[in-house]
Amino acid sequence: MKQDVRIVEVGPRDGLQNEKAAIIPVEVKVELINRLTRAGVTTVEAGSFVSPKWVPQMADTAEVLKRMTRHPGVHYPVLVPNQRGLDDLLGLLDAHPGLTDEVAVFTAASDGFARANLNCTVRESLERLEGVVRVARERGLRVRGYVSVVIECPYSGRTDYGKVREVARELIDMGCYEVSLGETVGKGRPHQVAEMIEEVKKGVPVHLLAGHVSRLGLHSLPFIQNCFSSFMIHTAQVSPMC
Repeated sequence: MKQDVRIVEVGPRDGLQNEKAAIIPVEVKVELINRLTRAGVTTVEAGSFVSPKWVPQMADTAEVLKRMTRHPGVHYPVLVPNQRGLDDLLGLLDAHPGLTDEVAVFTAASDGFARANLNCTVRESLERLEGVVRVARERGLRVRGYVSVVIECPYSGRTDYGKVREVARELIDMGCYEVSLGETVGKGRPHQVAEMIEEVKKGVPVHLLAGHVSRLGLHSLPFIQNCFSSFMIHTAQVSPMC
């Protein structure tokens, strides 16, 4: 039986934000996004509204949104890590309506990763995101949630899959239409992926889940295969440039 797979391409944000050598010109980012949509990708994360002090590559996201070509039926979400990021986006949309109809919010499944990337615990990050999601939805924006380090954390070791389930459930309850499970480190083995998804399924229906891989390598392919073949998760979030 034919099964459709939806690709969420986050390379223009998740991939490019890690480039340290030089700031990538706006026109190059715009051309990358335009080529991805011409290739048939229907969801392309265009950037993020994060402090340029911490992620200088994303400082020009507003300009990228204004310059890129839009296609009917294509979503161009942006990451908003906190209320300040959402406020900046909403200010842009007030002046330029229609630039995007979707945002992404993220947290983690371990306090170690949350502290290193968000300067707070997982619980604190969820409390902050609750208001962000509420305001975004009140403004008519779709919201996706990301959970990082669902298999292993570089700071805390192996992740508690029960924690992944709890965090994913909270994001759904906030109003996220889908939650992406991030195999952030790129070391997940097939049996670990299976165990993790089996646990998350206890709290979140699989049709509300997506699988994210940051590095398309040896261990990423089993993650994708398990998500699709064994658990009927039909959304893949990829960032091949990481």
